[in-house]
Amino acid sequence: MKKILLVEDNPADVLLTKRVVKQAELDAELLIAGDGVEALEILQDINASSEGIDPALVLMDINMPRKNGKDVLKEIKADRGLRHIPVVMLTTSDSCLDISESYDNFASGCIVKPSRLNDFVTAISALKSFWFDTVQPARR
Repeated sequence: MKKILLVEDNPADVLLTKRVVKQAELDAELLIAGDGVEALEILQDINASSEGIDPALVLMDINMPRKNGKDVLKEIKADRGLRHIPVVMLTTSDSCLDISESYDNFASGCIVKPSRLNDFVTAISALKSFWFDTVQPARR
């Protein structure tokens, strides 16, 4: 089973994302990090383990306490052992600056969180179709 690392500090958004992943029939184990520091710890623990299986995808909120998503993205992409993992940034704002900075730092994509549940299910279904059914992942 593939893994997705969800990096999200809002418990309501975590529950919503879990629900949407289930509705989108995404067959993946969802790992949860409550902020950027915790996300990096999880990724580094997996990377250090000889038996660790990297997440197939990281879904990361941009605005978080302790270490925001943009800073975590920079660290992931600077790390030779992690940079191959696709990172899709999640944001509630369609700020051109947030989106541009994410792509400048090698985000694999950006999703503006839809306000309607059905639209979020559609976005996650499209993400599943692309990242899980179409794209051939990098192997380490």
